[in-house]
Amino acid sequence: MEIGQKVKVFRLRDRVSPPIVKKLGQVGIIQGYKVTDGGSIGVVVLFDDNSSSWFFEDEIKPV
Repeated sequence: MEIGQKVKVFRLRDRVSPPIVKKLGQVGIIQGYKVTDGGSIGVVVLFDDNSSSWFFEDEIKPV
């Protein structure tokens, strides 16, 4: 996964807030990376409505 790549959110690992659940099935652009507390790498995704959130790589797939 690279910055600028289009991706689709296809699953959510954990329980999340309703605004994040609404991102399921949406397409966005990778904006950057985030290191989580557990040392994993997350991906920050920017959506068409100018909102962004981070996801684990196994929660998104290239479009």
